[in-house]
Amino acid sequence: MDSPAQALLTNLYAAFNARDIPTLLTALKPDVSWPNGWEGGVVHGREMVGAYWRRQWEQIEPTVTPTAFSTEADGRIAVTVHQVVHDKAGAKIANHTVTHVYRFDRGLVAEMEIRE
Repeated sequence: MDSPAQALLTNLYAAFNARDIPTLLTALKPDVSWPNGWEGGVVHGREMVGAYWRRQWEQIEPTVTPTAFSTEADGRIAVTVHQVVHDKAGAKIANHTVTHVYRFDRGLVAEMEIRE
């Protein structure tokens, strides 16, 4: 799969790893639904997602690297990602692979789901 969605998502993972909130938020719908994979629950809206990421990055250092992309039957994009998380002292606290599933609306991310 090599599509505009894949290119966008590849750029967004790079922006996430660079802690580039403005780039990330411009790719999200204003009313985006985003899983709070760190604290639990779901956050809604660009401002809430940005605040969630800032809280997360104050406490931990996650790096998320996409390794595979596919299109689901319903048109959503599934991205297999390798996540490595360190605490602020540099100790590795997580190293695993999960799937992120994105729904787009008019070229913007409308919803993300995390599958273990």
